Amino acid sequence: MPAVTLVVGDEELLVARAVQRAVHAAQVATGGDVTVEDVEAAELTVDELAEMTSPSLFGDGRVVVVRGAHESGKDITAALAAQAATDDVEVTLVVVHPGGGKGKAVVEELKNAGAHVVNAPKVKTVRDREQFVADEVREAGGSIDRDAVIDLVAAIGTDLRELSTACVQLVTDVGPRVGRDHVAAYYRGRAESTGFAVADRAVEGDVAAALETLRWAFATGVDPVLISAALAANLRTIGLVGAAGRGSPDALAGPLGMPPWKIRRAQGWLKSWKPDALAAAVQAVATADAGIKGAGDDAAFAAESAVIAVAGCAGR
Repeated sequence: MPAVTLVVGDEELLVARAVQRAVHAAQVATGGDVTVEDVEAAELTVDELAEMTSPSLFGDGRVVVVRGAHESGKDITAALAAQAATDDVEVTLVVVHPGGGKGKAVVEELKNAGAHVVNAPKVKTVRDREQFVADEVREAGGSIDRDAVIDLVAAIGTDLRELSTACVQLVTDVGPRVGRDHVAAYYRGRAESTGFAVADRAVEGDVAAALETLRWAFATGVDPVLISAALAANLRTIGLVGAAGRGSPDALAGPLGMPPWKIRRAQGWLKSWKPDALAAAVQAVATADAGIKGAGDDAAFAAESAVIAVAGCAGR
């Protein structure tokens, strides 16, 4: 294995995994336990690094994790590069750099010296998280439907550790093929207790699922006004995507100012919607919204009426 593993990026979970894998690889290479030292580059001296990377008198393996490599001075950078050029299997150096322009020299030096590079970029967008989920399920030995990916990300949110745990749990419990129903069964209390989850079922024309989801939403404290807002947003998205005509989600994302995943989902909904039905649904939601905001006596009933009306218009 290489003497140095260079981890570039600042996504905490991916960095932690890269470090853990390097430690495991060192254990395998040395055939036993290893001593792990974790230090900050800004606080490290050349002499300290030399001591940490010197062979053990007892032949035990060593792993030195140097974090914040963008703060490395020229002397430390040179020392790290020298270690990367060695073939010492008893000492493994893991250098973590957050990416970006600062301290880029150490990245280039280590790459040129033959360090093994692991990229750990920040997972910033919904699409990135969806790809992360697909990759996690695949690594766990399964596959997952596109709609199930979208629902799982909507359910869990931005926490990659929770997403990863959910992926492993689903594959372990339901088998290698994960579908939308499985995600709903495991995460209904989270994924479907939101206004947009209710609206999604409604524009799909599934009255029963929409009303069941609405009950979950109300039970978990979702305000009726959020239901009408989500219904209106979904209908507006359907109208905009329909008016844009045919095209790939990626190509339409810029002109429409929407993420590709939202356009892709709306294009699927469009198969069930005709212009007159869309107009009727918009009117029903507008009426319900007025009732929710004071024109009626029962906000929850107004929201339920809107859900039923929208679901009834789909496919009409």
